[in-house]
Amino acid sequence: MYKIKRLWLEKDQHAYQQWLALVTQADLAIDEKVDYTVGIYKEEQLIATGSYERNILKYLVVEKTYQSENLLTKIVQELIDHLSEENRRHFFVYTSPGNQTFFRALGLKEIIATATILFMEYGTPDFHDYLGMLKKKKKEGTGCGIVMNANPFTKGHQYLVECASKKADQVYLFVLSEDRSEFSFDDRLEMVKQGVAHLTNVTILPTEDYLISSATFPAYFLKDHATEKATIAQATLDAQLFKEKIAPILAIESRLVGEEPYSKVTEIYNETLKKVFGESLSLIIIPRKRIKNEAISATKIRRALKEADDETLQVYLPASTYNYIKNHIQQR
Repeated sequence: MYKIKRLWLEKDQHAYQQWLALVTQADLAIDEKVDYTVGIYKEEQLIATGSYERNILKYLVVEKTYQSENLLTKIVQELIDHLSEENRRHFFVYTSPGNQTFFRALGLKEIIATATILFMEYGTPDFHDYLGMLKKKKKEGTGCGIVMNANPFTKGHQYLVECASKKADQVYLFVLSEDRSEFSFDDRLEMVKQGVAHLTNVTILPTEDYLISSATFPAYFLKDHATEKATIAQATLDAQLFKEKIAPILAIESRLVGEEPYSKVTEIYNETLKKVFGESLSLIIIPRKRIKNEAISATKIRRALKEADDETLQVYLPASTYNYIKNHIQQR
């Protein structure tokens, strides 16, 4: 009666239009790419679908008329089987809070839930392991948190960390683990380490999949292509996860961010952090460091690298980052 098959959304325009209509009916924002999609058909009608990108299940939809037919189980199991074939046994789902019972029965564990999004995972190492790692890194005294991509680490990033270092006993500096930027995680991490080596109260930590990642905040990587609605929903999830699960482990009482004159997504993120943190966690927005009356920006640095503008690099980069790029990245 029902037929399940893979949908080739980029190659099959008819299948894409059917998929688009079904997902749009479910009020899901279509602004994220997918690696693999399956659908269930009744004759020629697409009545259920699901996708994943990397190890994140998304766009799980069953047409209203068929929601009592247990089709979501078939879709999710098909996706899990395919992930297993790719040797991916740790995955996430980003879904409606109303689906909690369903996914819990499949063995997924809740990480955090907002009014509109439920974030769950399956497999190990998991969020519990991540919190355990953070607990081992906890130092005496109150903490201040900073989360940065450092793509690459500039004098602006360095200034932000130095401000935090003066305000709190300990600074917990989270570096985005995901490799979706021009500089790899390993390179960004090393540039950060060298750039804050003169500060004795800074602990550098990875974000893994739990802060500003494709799992918690995919709009961050889409920048101008992300819708405002999706950005706010995802930023809320990310902020709530930090406030309720991560900050308490490290006794973090404040979080520092730089003011954002260039990126709309980051501006929304900062506004959302303030709203979600409320009275329980202080958000401190630091004006951007300026040189020659211009705000420092990693985007300007990346442009200068493409244009071989060495003068700009020397002005806006700490000597540690400048030397790292010259001695390691440009020598490859």
